[in-house]
Amino acid sequence: MLLAFKAKIALVALVGFATPLAVTPLVIGQGDAGLDGRQAMVEIAPGATDYRLPGEFTRDGRQIEAPRTELRFDRPLSIMLHQVSAADYQLCVDDGTCHPMPAGTAIRADRAAVQVSWQDATAYAGWLSRRTGAHYRLPTDAEWAYAAGSKFKDDGLASDSDDPSVRWIARYERESDRDDLSTTLRSFGGFGANERGLLDLSGNVWEWTTTCFDRTAIDTVGRPQAQTANCGVRVAEGRHRAYVSDFIRDAKAGGCSAGLPPIHLGFRLVREHDAPLARLREQLGRAMASAGI
Repeated sequence: MLLAFKAKIALVALVGFATPLAVTPLVIGQGDAGLDGRQAMVEIAPGATDYRLPGEFTRDGRQIEAPRTELRFDRPLSIMLHQVSAADYQLCVDDGTCHPMPAGTAIRADRAAVQVSWQDATAYAGWLSRRTGAHYRLPTDAEWAYAAGSKFKDDGLASDSDDPSVRWIARYERESDRDDLSTTLRSFGGFGANERGLLDLSGNVWEWTTTCFDRTAIDTVGRPQAQTANCGVRVAEGRHRAYVSDFIRDAKAGGCSAGLPPIHLGFRLVREHDAPLARLREQLGRAMASAGI
């Protein structure tokens, strides 16, 4: 049952990347150690979780539910306690690297930076990496789901109808159940903590991930026949999984590819453990080759 996909997801989780390894060059052991030390991080122990693959899956030309798989992490995951704050993001803006937030935004250390695109979030991760000498990046969708724990929302539909209109209505009804979330931003901790101690997951800020929107066609026994990646659209995670164009800063104004749009777009980052990028590339390539992927 989609063994190749399960192996691929497990390997990607192990190495920590779900998109091509075109990332900010590592500059280990140099930079502003004080700025690095001010990042509030939570280290999550290795483990496993149940996970529904993102993207669109079809069989015989009809859309079907994305398969579920066991997601395994064999090394710790270091991820920010809360979303990047408006005050921290403004440092990147002041340095001339990041796109400014909307006029009138409160630049506060206890509120998330919002109305930032995937491109903005990636630029900030690169800036922070260069400034600190550590390696920061957006999480993959798999990493975000693992970190979110019970806050991760399975986006499977109750309806298994082949009728696209029935599936669309079921998706709309599921995503509109937001407990009347206000658009007002809360201070960090306002949406509580999950069992791993991370704050404000699945609140009213959706968080960018590196994961591209994929369309996958499978045969009758679950073997992939064709896969098309659209990396101009990325997965954003929050109260539900959203697919949003990477240049969009306010999904309510357009650019949400499916379902109800996120209320706010923000992000939190993963900090890589010191491991040379070349070795990661080599490890991923060797493991995927041995698995026949």
